[in-house]
Amino acid sequence: MFTVTLRFSDNKAHAGHLMDGHKEWIAQGFEDGVFLVVGSLQPNLGGAIIAHNTSLVDLQSRVKDDPFVAENVVVAEVLEITPARTDERLSFLLD
Repeated sequence: MFTVTLRFSDNKAHAGHLMDGHKEWIAQGFEDGVFLVVGSLQPNLGGAIIAHNTSLVDLQSRVKDDPFVAENVVVAEVLEITPARTDERLSFLLD
């Protein structure tokens, strides 16, 4: 399981021009079964993703394909989490 933070950089003003591509990138992550949750970091700091069903190398490659990352609108950080215990509803993360 992974968390990805996408923190706005000084190039944040270009986000509007790249938003459609960013949304398509997010949709593809869900379609591929990799993204579980996508949301905003408050207050207006960027975004965050919870991902699974992928490897660190593959996720890092996927993140590089985000137009926001490619155009330096955000700075990405990928953290790998090895779940040791979950609520029953999230037990699939232990596989």
